[in-house]
Amino acid sequence: MATVKLIDIAHGRSGDKGDGSNVGVIARHPDVYPFLKEKLTADVVKEHMKHICQGEVERFELPNIGALNFVLHESLGGGGTVSLKLDAQGKTHASMLLRMELEVPDELLEKVKEKA
Repeated sequence: MATVKLIDIAHGRSGDKGDGSNVGVIARHPDVYPFLKEKLTADVVKEHMKHICQGEVERFELPNIGALNFVLHESLGGGGTVSLKLDAQGKTHASMLLRMELEVPDELLEKVKEKA
């Protein structure tokens, strides 16, 4: 097992949804998706993003593309048109989440490296 950042095994994309943001996390290899599904729960994401997200976190699974989508409710200070936040559309939220550290089995890291 190695401790790595989520960005080492996944891509991310984020944006605004009213007063919330959504963060998509896409596995870099098909074998990484089950690992993400097990380890990257809504509670884990909520804890990592607690300084941004004031509401609940919902998780949606997209197994056909090996991705998870998280909706971070109450994370944009009212939404893009009224928020005083520098990132009123949540464009940096994926970057923040991808910096989370996880313990990842060595065999998964090898598969990601082979695909790169």
